[in-house]
Amino acid sequence: MALAKYKFNNSDSAGFSLVEVMVAATILAVALTSLAQLFAMATRSNSIARNGTFTQILAEQKMEQLRSLTWGFDTLGLPVSDTTTDTAKSPMGVSGGTGLAPSPSNTLQTVTDGYVDYLDAQGDVLGDGGTVVPDNTAYIRRWFVEPLPTNPNNTLILQVLVTRRADRGLSDAGSVRRLPEEARLITVKTRKAQ
Repeated sequence: MALAKYKFNNSDSAGFSLVEVMVAATILAVALTSLAQLFAMATRSNSIARNGTFTQILAEQKMEQLRSLTWGFDTLGLPVSDTTTDTAKSPMGVSGGTGLAPSPSNTLQTVTDGYVDYLDAQGDVLGDGGTVVPDNTAYIRRWFVEPLPTNPNNTLILQVLVTRRADRGLSDAGSVRRLPEEARLITVKTRKAQ
């Protein structure tokens, strides 16, 4: 009886015990959970970066509009200033706006007529500015024009803030903090001969 002489040796068995399978499954579950969390964080970071880049482009567009307005001297050396171009419209209107006129001190904190425009998700201007936020507004762009205190007749400080929402909480208090997904640009414009 050859079968009766066969001795079963536990050390020769091939396969995995239930404990080994459970440990491997636990390690795999932890790794997959960590990977899923990492994927979610990367997706969120990419979204924030995309929105931040887009708000930066929108801020640069408005800054270029403001910098393109006349602020110089005529042929006789007298100051010439554009204080009527409507920069809240697209395309800009030649009259009825504020141009480079000094703005009220709180135009970056609150919606101020003449110093705000509203944009849809593609960056197209909605409406003609004003204080009522139009439907489909994805971005609010505010700007601030201030004469440089040490040279108010010849130098302006221009600031542009692009946000994704109207209510920014405490970020509108004081010096106006830039939040993630927002852009804030500051530049100086000086008079030059025509």
